Amino acid sequence: MTGKSCVKSIEGRISSLKGIVSIKVSLEQGNAIVKYVPSVLSLPQVCCQVEDMGFEASIAEGKADSWPLRSLPALEAVVKLRVEGMTCQSCVSSIEGKIGKLQGVVRVRVSLSNQEAVITYQPYLIQPQDLRDHVNDMGFEAVIKNKVVPVSLGQIDIGRLQSAYSKTPSTLNQNVNNSQTLEQQGSHVVTLQLSVDGMHCKSCVRNIEENISKLPGVQNIQVSLENRTAQVQYHPSYVSPAALQKAIEALPPGNFKVSLPDGAEGSGTDNRSSTHHSPVPAQRTQVQDACCTVVLVIAGMTCASCVQSIEGLISQREGVQQISVSLADGTGTILYDPSVINPEELRAAVAEMGFEVSIASDDPGNHVGEHSVANSTAQTTTGMPVSVQVVARHGGGPPKIHSSGLSAKSPQASTTVTPKKCFLQITGMTCASCVSNIERNLQKKAGILSVLVALMAGKAEVKYNPEVIQPLEIAQLIQDLGFGAAVMEDYTGSDGDIELIITGMTCASCVHNIESKLMRTNGITHASVALATSKAHVKFDPEIIGPRDIVRIIEEIGFHASMAQRNPSAHHLDHKMEIKQWKKSFLCSLVFGIPVMGLMIYMLIPSNEPHESMALDHNIIPGLSILNLVFFILCTFVQFLGGWYFYVQAYKSLRHRAANMDVLIVLATSIAYAYSLVILVVAIVEKAERSPVTFFDTPPMLFVFIALGRWLEHVAKSKTSEALAKLMSLQATEATVVTLGEDNSIIREEQVPMELVQRGDVIKVVPGGKFPVDGKVLEGNTMADESLITGEAMPVTKKPGSTVIAGSINAHGSVLVKATHVGNDTTLAQIVKLVEEAQMSKAPIQQLADQFSGYFVPFIIIISTLTLVVWIIIGFIDFGVVQKYFPIPNKHIAQAEVIIRFAFQTSITVLCIACPCSLGLATPTAVMVGTGVAARNGILIKGGKPLEMAHKIKTVMFDKTGTITHGVPKVMRVLLLVDVATLPLRKVLAVVGTAEASSEHPLGVAVTKYCKEELGTEALGYCMDFQAVPGCGIGCKVSSVEGILAHSEHLSERATHLNGVGSVPMEIDITPQTFSVLIGNREWMRRNGLAISSEVSDAMTDHEMKGHTAILVAIDGVLCGMIAIADAVKQEAALAVHTLKSMGVDVALITGDNRKTARAIATQVGINKVFAEVLPSHKVAKVQELQKEGKKVAMVGDGINDSPALAQADVGIAIGTGTDVAIEAADVVLIRNDLLDVVAAIHLSKRTVWRIRLNLVLALIYNLVGIPIAAGVFMPFGIVLQPWMGSAAMAASSVSVVLSSLQLKCYKKPDLERYEAQAQGRMKPLTASQVSVHIGMDDRRRDSPRATPWDQVSYISQVSLSSLKSDKLSRHSTSADDSGDKWSLLLNDRDEEQFI
Repeated sequence: MTGKSCVKSIEGRISSLKGIVSIKVSLEQGNAIVKYVPSVLSLPQVCCQVEDMGFEASIAEGKADSWPLRSLPALEAVVKLRVEGMTCQSCVSSIEGKIGKLQGVVRVRVSLSNQEAVITYQPYLIQPQDLRDHVNDMGFEAVIKNKVVPVSLGQIDIGRLQSAYSKTPSTLNQNVNNSQTLEQQGSHVVTLQLSVDGMHCKSCVRNIEENISKLPGVQNIQVSLENRTAQVQYHPSYVSPAALQKAIEALPPGNFKVSLPDGAEGSGTDNRSSTHHSPVPAQRTQVQDACCTVVLVIAGMTCASCVQSIEGLISQREGVQQISVSLADGTGTILYDPSVINPEELRAAVAEMGFEVSIASDDPGNHVGEHSVANSTAQTTTGMPVSVQVVARHGGGPPKIHSSGLSAKSPQASTTVTPKKCFLQITGMTCASCVSNIERNLQKKAGILSVLVALMAGKAEVKYNPEVIQPLEIAQLIQDLGFGAAVMEDYTGSDGDIELIITGMTCASCVHNIESKLMRTNGITHASVALATSKAHVKFDPEIIGPRDIVRIIEEIGFHASMAQRNPSAHHLDHKMEIKQWKKSFLCSLVFGIPVMGLMIYMLIPSNEPHESMALDHNIIPGLSILNLVFFILCTFVQFLGGWYFYVQAYKSLRHRAANMDVLIVLATSIAYAYSLVILVVAIVEKAERSPVTFFDTPPMLFVFIALGRWLEHVAKSKTSEALAKLMSLQATEATVVTLGEDNSIIREEQVPMELVQRGDVIKVVPGGKFPVDGKVLEGNTMADESLITGEAMPVTKKPGSTVIAGSINAHGSVLVKATHVGNDTTLAQIVKLVEEAQMSKAPIQQLADQFSGYFVPFIIIISTLTLVVWIIIGFIDFGVVQKYFPIPNKHIAQAEVIIRFAFQTSITVLCIACPCSLGLATPTAVMVGTGVAARNGILIKGGKPLEMAHKIKTVMFDKTGTITHGVPKVMRVLLLVDVATLPLRKVLAVVGTAEASSEHPLGVAVTKYCKEELGTEALGYCMDFQAVPGCGIGCKVSSVEGILAHSEHLSERATHLNGVGSVPMEIDITPQTFSVLIGNREWMRRNGLAISSEVSDAMTDHEMKGHTAILVAIDGVLCGMIAIADAVKQEAALAVHTLKSMGVDVALITGDNRKTARAIATQVGINKVFAEVLPSHKVAKVQELQKEGKKVAMVGDGINDSPALAQADVGIAIGTGTDVAIEAADVVLIRNDLLDVVAAIHLSKRTVWRIRLNLVLALIYNLVGIPIAAGVFMPFGIVLQPWMGSAAMAASSVSVVLSSLQLKCYKKPDLERYEAQAQGRMKPLTASQVSVHIGMDDRRRDSPRATPWDQVSYISQVSLSSLKSDKLSRHSTSADDSGDKWSLLLNDRDEEQFI
């Protein structure tokens, strides 16, 4: 402490703690005097709180005032816990560390080999269940091996014990007085001698004496170790010999065997029956006759503490012999002495505590009588059965019997509460251990009947008792665990809904039979059968009944039922309709458009004599030439057949008050067509000498180009739905459902289609098979390939209790799985849904041409209208101008008509010349050339949108496995730990390679591959007695490796050197050796009795910090090597990341792998921001989050787990060697598996977009020049635009745009040398502190905290460090960072699903 502020902050913080009475801190003396309540808080806890503030605190020796408890003999008990899931010494030390700190724990010893913990504790401060829960909360599975609390202690006795030891000596004296009064009341004392086997020493004697003497009714006990006997003096009215036998046998360590002397069991029962029948000592009967029972109905109790407080307070009242309160039934049963207290006083006493109380029975005597009928076989006088009840209560009879006797009496208890179901949305779950954490903790709470949590959907389904707990309280419980939770009010849950095809129905009565039978079945909520279609639609509750049961019910009536096949191809995302429409549109336009283009070219050819008319210009009838007739016929077909879909799109666009490209095209073509038709009809009517120049050639040309562009675009888009088809194909089609017998033996097996598998089914999965549903393993051990979800190629250990994922592959063990999620609730179905939603929600980018036409359409219409109005005004003011430039074919036409006709012609010419032909071509041509160039360079771009979008990318997110890294493990380093002379490296490699060749584990495959490469051979030695222990390692015997070594030339010299023989190795007489080999992690070596030196352990930890997996090799019982294996980073990854950063793009790493590996990889490639331990849904959410900030995001991935994010991102980029699903979901595919192609794709996009813009500018310039000429602005200067000139200019602009696009063909992808030259001297690997790691969707950083000057001065204990980290960390594992083993990259030693 340095100043007053330190004093204030310590006093403020500590005084706020529960159990602190007062605190006084002295700065001068450097101490604090604390008054506290030890039953609430312990001194070490106070010290921890002070240390968390950054100070050092310790208890001053001998200064702690003795609390009355200290004077009592220490009441200690021992409990043994079976602890599953410990893999290494650090698990042991973390359990011992955490449990040792708990208040009430005296000693704790954890054994890794026996997988158990032996804990000595003080039962008045902590209970075995609490100890078990604490161990469970650390991520292990703990089970109490023996019950320590003697079976005969009832609620009231525990209450008395607690009040005896946790209050003050005065209460103790009261209890002594109580027992004296009992003795005075005079139940006689019986002495019983028991023979006790299994005692070893004095501590066993003490254990029995201390625990049994505390039982109610036991007056004295003496245990003899020599004679193996126990002499007990007890009151038979309170305890029976059988109960004493049970109590001693239940004591830890659980191996005492007690036998009663001959006739003692009888004597025990005789004792009891004598209490019923024989007139035992008079005083005793008096006591019983004097006692009565009353049942109180208590409303308002919410938890166990209410029960305890009522029992504690009422039991202390004079005249109360015994009280038992039931929370579930809402009743309290009190045995009392009516001469001292009456029922009304008891009711008032409970009511004073704030509960609503009523007396269930007014006639206590009568009640006891009834009670005796319920509870005792011997029915005698009313008073008698009271003792039976006491015996039942104290003699170990379960209290449930007691309350069942009441239920008939208490009106409230008789109504059974129907459980309710609620659904909660949970955020913040990152892995399977989060799921088990939530399920385990909720199931401990009173009132919660069942919990089912879906990781991917982020939903929990909870069945609860509405009288005990409410959904909002459940949500609060989940929030207390560190997750976000909200009750889904309107969510009905996944009610089953199936469609069946029923054959064999003949008439309406069949329909009625089926419907009525189904509706009578429990669990079916709706059933409707249609005779005409032979279909039935059934809704049901999947918890009560399943599809298979429904089919069976229908078949029992005599019909045949099967699931209606849903058509997988009928999907809203496959664009089949659009492709068909645009293809039809294009082909139709093409058929009629080619002749039109031919005619246009023919027209453009100038004739030799200017005034000589062409053959096609000859009139068929006055005013109608052959050319115009052909044009009209062809154009009409194109306009209404080829252009129909454009009209539909334009109508939709106008309905939304937007003007896109379609509106402009429809406007231009319709006006050109209508105008041409009108002037042609007018010419025919007027019998004009020459046929007028029409614009019939515009629509076909325009429609051909644009329909082609649209068709190709939709073909590219349709590829996205193939991703879903591929995903669906991962689902198993059938499941082997088994029926289990009582001893869990398989009675029968049947093959069931996937649709008929229901929740709760037990499914057998054979090695190599797919897991058909999400579920929990019931029996068997195996490894599962879960790359589907995590993207990590490493198999995950599965053992009973582990969760499995539908679609993942079972590696090498046969297992039984209980289905928890089926159908649309499986993880795979959730991924399909994510991909669908991402593809649906992806905002289509508004193409540049569309944006352009948004402004261009209104502009042209305004100009056109202006032209019309202006020329009408000019015409009426000065008709001469019109006459000069508009020769009238017929003299009889009125002047006004001429003016209007001329004004119309100019305004239509404006519209036609502004025809968006070049605008329409600007984008598709550039995109076609761009995608072609990209494909030539190994980049497949699906359509124009990704190509247009890529240049706007501001953030690129990389997946790790298979994207930044190769996705397969490689040996990084082999360290020899013995002298080369005794065991050469090549011999070690030959032995290890042979041993690992029998392993299916990817690590084993990597080691074997490396050994073969190093030895330069494909042949290996002979391996026998092979055994693999999932999560640990392998063991075997290896022989015949000499042959491999003899092949090598290198070895010849070494062999001669070692043997001292100068002959060729082949001639050496080598006796074949057999080596005993062990390969695995630290735990595997320890299990096999091999010590690991600190140097080796440090070397392993070094590699593990880099994200490598380090395994040890022992040959013939000697630790001789360490092999470091890792998923190696691609060579070009760092350069690609650097180049992207230099282009101003943010780069992030997003992976399902653990934080340590993610950080190690990020530092190597230079990525500053890392998201680790993320689910597929988190990846999508992360992309959406960035998109909401207005950033354009590219996602680069290769796995099924990346596919939803690839679909959601503005540009999804898949690695060509990745999964089919990812490739289908992405917009861009990198065929060459080269990350520099990500840079190239963005580079090419920039070029293409620049070219598109240039095309638009060319088109625009042509329009800007052409429109004023068409509008007649330059008429005074003699520049007049004839309509055919307009057509020619239009063709020229289109050609110029196409030529401009073709120049993209000259694009060359920047090569590696160029990138390296740019990055020369600038690329530096990052340090760990420069990388920020975020876990799951949690945006708080999980960095290694930087050292402040204060940290350097003071030693930070593990406790204060863990408090610096986020609270949520604890839900993954308390000691997440303790040991490298646990978080190693590829072989998590703990059950790996904890850290998916």
